[in-house]
Amino acid sequence: MNKTRSLAADRRRKTALSAVLAVVCVIYVLPVLTVVLNSFKLNTFVKTDTFALPSGEMWAGLENFIKGMTFGNYPFWKSAAYSVVITLLSTALILLCTSMAAWYIARVNSKACRALYFLCVFSMVVPFQMVMYTLSKTADQLKLNTPWTIPIVYLGFGAGLAIFMFVGFVKSIPLEIEEAAAIDGCGPLRTFFSVVLPMLKPTMISVGILEIMWVWNDYLLPVLVLDINEYRTIPIHIQYLKGSYGTVDLGATMALILLSIIPVIIFYLTCQKHIIKGVAAGAVKG
Repeated sequence: MNKTRSLAADRRRKTALSAVLAVVCVIYVLPVLTVVLNSFKLNTFVKTDTFALPSGEMWAGLENFIKGMTFGNYPFWKSAAYSVVITLLSTALILLCTSMAAWYIARVNSKACRALYFLCVFSMVVPFQMVMYTLSKTADQLKLNTPWTIPIVYLGFGAGLAIFMFVGFVKSIPLEIEEAAAIDGCGPLRTFFSVVLPMLKPTMISVGILEIMWVWNDYLLPVLVLDINEYRTIPIHIQYLKGSYGTVDLGATMALILLSIIPVIIFYLTCQKHIIKGVAAGAVKG
């Protein structure tokens, strides 16, 4: 009898928890759904009928997308190209440099390495607003204000989280595997790229997704560092969808926001299974 009551109480708790989580999911999905709905509405109806379906006289079709991509004298494809270049270069640089640094920190484990590790972790809690003005001046002085050099700036800000995650995973890798590679004649670089790096794949995918989502959607760092008259990323391009007297075409803005989030969503859904495998692998190692 008591067992039956306990099972019934467990089912009620699970049902209540599922209902709460469903509400939370709706809250998170609602902003994205709002962007999708309003990207197909005429601008006059975006404010008055924000949550209505884009039907009848509200339907704009692809007009908002065309207007947003052809607005002003700065082509959208150019902004998209700069966003792709900056995102790919920054993510590749972060993954390569931080994975090697994390491997060295985890294996050497000296006082200097521990101090470096704690400094990297500490950088995660430093607000960007504290350093953004000095960073902008330093980037100008060092000529890091182009799409091909700003990844160095992103490396400095993204290294903290990446090293934190990589160090935790490297410590779970048996040291005997690297010792066997050294006995076979592998040097440090060959050991890292041939032995350690393939085992870091789950963590690299997880870190890569986080860094791509951050760099792709970042607005503040590019607008501070880059010459926005010459180099504009997609977030900066969206910010400049203004007409005379500061009026904003919300329909075109929503359309470009939708275009900007589609690649990240596709990338995340494609790599989602690798994230789950990485979490499961990290849970059973060591």
